[in-house]
This record gives sequence, structure tokens and C-alpha cells, in this order.
Amino acid sequence: MMLRYALQTVRARKGSFLGAFLALMCAAALITACGALLETGLRGTIATERYAATPVVVSADQNVHQTTVKHKKGKTKVKHKAKPIAERAWLPDDLATRLRQVPGVREVIPELTFLAEPLTPGATVGKDRPAYGHAWDSAALTPYTLTTGTAPKADGDLVVDRYLAERAHLEPGDRLTVQSTQSPRTYRVTGIAAPAQDVRHQTALFFSAPEARRLAAHPGQVTAFGVRPAEGTDTATLKQSVTKALHGTTAQVSAGGGRGPVEFLDAAAARTKLVSMGGAMGGTSLLVAVLVVVGTFALSVQQRHRELALLRAVAATPSQIRKLLGREALIVGAAAGTTGALAGLPLGSWLHGRFVTMGAVPATLQHTVSVFPLFAAVVATLLGAWAAARISSRRIARIRPAEALAEARAERTRPAWGRILAGLALLAGGAVLVAVLSVLRTEPASTPVTFLAVVVLASSVALLGPLLVRAAVVVLGGPLALTGPSSRLARANLRGHAARMASVVTPLTLLIGMTCTVLFVQPTLGNAARAQAREGIRADWVVAAQGPGVPAEAARQLRMPNDTVTEVVRTTVRVGLDSYAAQGVTPGGLTRTWDPDVTAGSLRKLTEDTAAVSELAADQLHLKPGSTLKLTLGDGTPVTLTVVAVYAKGLGFGDLTFAHDLVARHVDNPLATSVLVSTARTQTQLATTLREFPGVRVLAPAAADSIQAARQQANAEVNYLAMGLVLAFTAIAVVNTLAMSVSERVREFALLRLAGATRRQVRRMLRTEALSVLLLATVLGSGIALAVLTAFSVGMTGGAAPAVTPLVYVTVVASAGLLALVATALPGRVALRVSPVTVATAKE
Repeated sequence: MMLRYALQTVRARKGSFLGAFLALMCAAALITACGALLETGLRGTIATERYAATPVVVSADQNVHQTTVKHKKGKTKVKHKAKPIAERAWLPDDLATRLRQVPGVREVIPELTFLAEPLTPGATVGKDRPAYGHAWDSAALTPYTLTTGTAPKADGDLVVDRYLAERAHLEPGDRLTVQSTQSPRTYRVTGIAAPAQDVRHQTALFFSAPEARRLAAHPGQVTAFGVRPAEGTDTATLKQSVTKALHGTTAQVSAGGGRGPVEFLDAAAARTKLVSMGGAMGGTSLLVAVLVVVGTFALSVQQRHRELALLRAVAATPSQIRKLLGREALIVGAAAGTTGALAGLPLGSWLHGRFVTMGAVPATLQHTVSVFPLFAAVVATLLGAWAAARISSRRIARIRPAEALAEARAERTRPAWGRILAGLALLAGGAVLVAVLSVLRTEPASTPVTFLAVVVLASSVALLGPLLVRAAVVVLGGPLALTGPSSRLARANLRGHAARMASVVTPLTLLIGMTCTVLFVQPTLGNAARAQAREGIRADWVVAAQGPGVPAEAARQLRMPNDTVTEVVRTTVRVGLDSYAAQGVTPGGLTRTWDPDVTAGSLRKLTEDTAAVSELAADQLHLKPGSTLKLTLGDGTPVTLTVVAVYAKGLGFGDLTFAHDLVARHVDNPLATSVLVSTARTQTQLATTLREFPGVRVLAPAAADSIQAARQQANAEVNYLAMGLVLAFTAIAVVNTLAMSVSERVREFALLRLAGATRRQVRRMLRTEALSVLLLATVLGSGIALAVLTAFSVGMTGGAAPAVTPLVYVTVVASAGLLALVATALPGRVALRVSPVTVATAKE
């Protein structure tokens, strides 16, 4: 019976449920989009291209492993964990002999993959199609076949793929300069090759075998082996035989869909990033959705207070009221969840496309969609709607019918004690999160706590809202009383309908607080890192490259007596399973070009057997000068080093510092990201020395800092996009709540008109109310953001100095104000169009 009544109510009061429907639909769309990203990270397909004609691929292990054994209560628990390394791991080339002896193997093809970027104008490649070098002997892995010309035989010969040849208008006999792991070299194009199938995500350059081994710079090692079966041997049998033959080694055997992650290491690493990003977005979205939906339903129930009170008066039990509201919520939730989930599919696809365009996710990780995000969104919407209805109906279902009728006409002067206590508990919880945030010193740990703190503090505002509104009226009451009858009416409404106004304050507070946090978190961290880098660079000039990096030969040509040249190459290493940003620097004369503020030890002892660490790493790993540091380099090579120095500026220079040559041997790109030069020579003189190196520039430290700022801004845009959907949802909630709040006051406006108020006075009253609510929300939202950002700054940078740009902050508040005014004015104008006599005499 209650279901039939609920259906009739929804059918008869479509306008009243429209706000809840919109809030739930947007929440479902957001959850579906985040779920699709999460699923892409978990199950996204990485299709092979380079190994298309090779059923089985043998590669090195791309993970660091850790096994822990625990003995408890007579039981032994063994846990195995693995984390990916940052660079490509290599295999010994003598494994080919063992592979050729495996039964069922027809051919073993060694593969070399290394950096090889064309530098000739018109031949440059984009981020979506990076260029790699290979030996021509491995062209059969795809296969590539010559369409014109001949194979490379001499060291100066080169075969390019058809895509590059068409783009750069290359023909056999032309010259092409290539920047690989060594100095740039000009090669003679001897042929053009085309793949047997479409290759869309990479550009191939083929060298002679000796030249490829030189450029790969890993003597006695290969990237992978392609294994082809003999006639009559199927792929599954071949894989099993190869795996058995390689037992006892760290080599990995892949076939079918497992070949793609071996070929595209960045896509495999992006899976973890996408899972983390999708999970963080989904979790934040869910928390925001719950807060918004509960507020929307609370406002909806408040608007129906008289109706529900009359039901109580005619003998409806509390259980029946709860069931009625619960079933109404499920009906609205089912419709909104289904609609929003379907709308979330293109939204998730668009979001994935934007991440690919920004370079946060490689195009090789294909977008994956199934029914699971849809079902999750619908279930979450139904549960959220039902829970919101139950929470909103607690008081109307619990109090006596006579009290319900009395409260239908006049709002309670004080919220229930349970609501106040819950609000204070959330406020205390938010304060605890802020305190915890001030001691977190790593970005992965602090980021989720940052946004959680904002949501928890905004939730406390939602519960304590009526008290906060009344407190604001006390402060604003005097000025409002002096500015005319419309302002006095606004003051009376703010005081007499504090709960209604509080339902509007909450989403506005969340919008301002969350937006300020999103916009200022990255600048706070980036500015502090750049400040440390500026203070720590003592060099007169910084050499940088527009291409993949500065060759070692360029640094050698810059070295002169009495000058110091420091090459800097960056990587990521693992200590145990923990990841640390690291760099390799040239030890000779290091203190003339670089000062990371050493607090213990000395950089003069830096060699290939030693390391310097930041204070953060020293604290986390319990290190000091003289300590032993065991770690895994970027390509999976384990090393043991001695700590010789501890420095303070880890945020600007990374947590670990090694000798340049040690790092350069174990990274995919050994070219220097920058070269620091301390010299008396001028910029022009240095540029003349480097004229044979295309794309290499000599910059002042300030100009290099500007380039770094641009890169940080590009990285921050990914985070802005990720959280932008949550902010858009919150903005929609603001408009939705304001429109609901104004639309239900038609009778009130009619009575004001009959009492002599003009349309202009009523509209002015609404504007005054909106501006008062905006002022309160701005104070609360700004206070939440300031507390959270200050704690974040203390934890991450060591100082309470959040980077707040005044113009950006004013824009945020102005945008929120514009939303509030528009969402108030438009429904107000619609409500005032109806004749007041018609409204006053209409059936309520």
C-alpha cells in the first residue's frame, strides 16, 4: 500500500521531487565516470603492436618484490608484494642460447628498444607517438618490411617507418639527424619500412645491429626476446615450455594480451595511477554526493512538513511515514540512478580522452567499460536516496502529531540536541584531520586527507547550519535594519527560517572550500619546491634541451679549467617497496653549482658508492652519515650505498642524490635533464660552444625556473580536471538547492504582495538574503580552506605559507556569488509572475 501511495505522491508532486532527482542523477553520473576510470585501470586492455607477429615474448621482471613471513599462534602467514620499477629492466643476451634449445621453438629474435628521437624540422614526433630505435634484425617481430630502399648495413645507415617518412617527406638517400642516448648523429636513410598491421602509438627507426647495440648502451643485454613456434606447436604449449626452461631466472614469459604491457611500460604503470586517481575521485565524489543528497532531501522534507504533519494527525504511524518517504526516495533514486548512470558512460569516456590528451594516461591503455560501474552507480544512488530520506524523516516521524502541526507553521528555535552533538563531533573530527595533515610529509599520504578534511568540516557546517545562520543574523542584523524594508524582511527570514537558509549555506560552503583547496594545493607545493630549487642553484647558467635532454658530449665540451659543469639526470628508485624521487649529479666541484642546504655530512664525499639523502628520507629510513642504504635503481638493479650527507631541500631536489654516472647507466634516458654551469663565460660564448647540438639552450636560472613553473602548471591541470567534475557537481547542487528554496516560497511572496510589497522589493529581499547567505558561506568555506591549506603547507613544506592567489580567490567567490544570485533571481521572477490573489486563494 505504501508503494502505491509513494507512486501517487511522486506523480502528483513532480516539481517537489525534481531537485532530489537532479542531485541523484548528477551523483550517479559522477560515480559511473569514476567507476569507468577505475575499471580501466584494473582491466584496461594494452594491445601489442611491435610484437604482433611474435606469439611469445620473454622480458625482464618489471617489479620489485618483497616477501614477509609472520608466525602467530602456531600459524605461518606468507605475504608477497610487488611494486613496479620506473625504468625498463634488461635481460642477459646469453638467454638466447637456452631459448633456442627449447622444444617447439623455431626462431628466437633478440630485441633492443631505446630512445631515438628525430631532430630534423618536420620529423619531430608527438607525445602520442614517441619514437624508438631498434636493430633491423628485430623488424620481423611486427613484422616491418621494406617498401623501398635497402636494409641498414653500415653504422650510418637508417631505415624509417612509413609514417615518419610521409610526415617528414623522407626518401632513400635523404639525411636525418637523430638524438639517441649518445650525441646526436646524422644518418643516411637507406630504406622505408611498413608494418604488416596498423601501428598507431609509436614510430620506429631501424639501425644496423652494431649501431643499435652502441645506442642501447647496455652491453651484453637485450630488451626482450621474441619466440616463434615451430610448425605444429601452439602458443599455449610454447609458453609452457619456455616458462619451464627459464625456471630459476627472473625472466617473464608473456603471450596473447600479456605482450602489450611488456611493450608499453608507460601504459602498464599508468594502470596503477589510474586506479589511484579513479579511487580518489570516486571516494571524494561519493562523500560530496552523500552530503549534497542528504541536504537536498532534508530541504524537500522540510518543504512538505505540513503535509507530513497532517498525515501524522490522521493516525499515520512513524513507521508508515518512514516507509512512505523511503519508498518515494527509492522511486526517485531508481529513475535518477538509471538516467545518471547512462549519462556517466560518455562522461567517463570524455574524461579518459582528456587525460590522454594531457599526457596523464597513455593512449595505449584503452578505455574499458562494462556493466559494473553502471550497477555500482545505481546501487549507490538507491542506497544514498534511501539513507537520505531516513535521516531527513527522523524528526517528523518521531515527534507527536500536535508538535508536527505546530512546527509546520513555525520553525523550531533550536535544532535537536542530537544534531548539535553530531555537528560538534564532526567539527572535532575535522580538527583531528587537520592536525594529522600538519604532520604528513608525503603527497600520496596528504592528498586524500586534505579533501577528506574539507568534506568533514563542511558536514559539520551542514549540521550546525541553523545555529551559524542565527549567529550571522546577530552580526548582520544591525546593518540590515538600516538599509530599508527589503533588508528588514530578509533579516526576519534569515532569523525565522534558519534551517531553510542553512540548507543553502552548506553547498555554497562546500563549493568555496573545495574549490579553493583544489586550486591552491598544487601551487602551495610547487611554489615551495621551486623556491628551494632557486635558493639551491648556485650556477651562473643552466643548459636545457627542447628535446629528450642534454647529451653528455655537450657537457664535456663545456668543461674548461676553472669552470664547473654539473650534469643532472632524474629517476625514481625504490627502498624496499617505497618509491623515492632521485637524481644523479656530477660530483666534481658540486658545491660551486648546487647547494641543497647540507645539515649533516659533506657532498665532497659523493661517489658512485655513496649517496646523499634529504631530511625526510633520513627520518623515514632512519639514516645518518655513515649509514648503509640498500635500494633498487630504476631498472631493477639492487645496490648498497653509504650515506655521506643529509640535506634540507628535498622538496626542490628530490629525496635521494647519487653520482651521475651511477644513475645514467640505469635509466632509459641517460641524457641530462639540465646542466648547471659555473663560469665566467657569457651566455653567447656558451651558446657558441653548443651550436652543434640542436635544441640545446643556455638559460639564466630565472628563465629555467619559469620553464619549471610551466611544467608544474601542466601537471596541476590534470588534478584540476580530476576534481573539476566534483566541483561542477557541487555547483549544480548549489543552483538546485537555491532554486528549490525559492520556488517553494510562492505563497509567501503572494502574501507580501497583498500586504503592499512591490515585485522590486521582493526581489531586493531575495538578493539581500542571497548575499547574506553568500557572505556566511564565504567566511565558512574560506576558513575551512585556509585551515586545511595551512596544515598541508606545514606538513609538506615545513612552513605555514599556503600559496593563495588573490585574483583567483576573488574569482572563486565572485563565481559562487553569481551562481547564488542567478539561482535566486530566476526562480524568484517566475514565482512573482503569478497573480498574488490567485496564489493566495489556491488550494495548498
